[in-house]
Amino acid sequence: MKSIDWSKFNKKISIHADSNLIFNSWTTQDSIEKWFLSKAEFKTNNNVIRERFSKIEKGDKYVWMWHGSDNVAEGEILENNGKDFLEFTFLGCIVSVEIKTEAQETIIEIIQSNIPLDETSRLNYYVGCSRGWTFYLTNLKSILEGGIDLRNKNKNLVDVINT
Repeated sequence: MKSIDWSKFNKKISIHADSNLIFNSWTTQDSIEKWFLSKAEFKTNNNVIRERFSKIEKGDKYVWMWHGSDNVAEGEILENNGKDFLEFTFLGCIVSVEIKTEAQETIIEIIQSNIPLDETSRLNYYVGCSRGWTFYLTNLKSILEGGIDLRNKNKNLVDVINT
């Protein structure tokens, strides 16, 4: 039996959409709020707030919030090649996003790494974030392929898988 590497995980999903559209879903406040966040704010490395449709760049800082949650995440964009690779800090971890082709399908792959190995981090980041990314990648697929947003936006509805 293969042992689990608790320091990282990956999630992949095929999406029937143009690879540029998939990648660009991550790169502006407007686009990332359509499938992932209730509110996103990006600041340049000069501490200037980016306009809603302005593309993020390496060195930008972010503040993110979600529907149905009071949680706030802050981090930094570590890499953005403008085409198919993005990397950012997330809750003390590193998340890379890559768009690629496998078996004639467009695939988006998320790798979350640098997860601390204590029990709380295993539960919160390995298990919790893995669950979250599974849902949000599914929601991205739903939005891009059919336009249906699967997110729970009701703060009074708790413990549902689409939050």
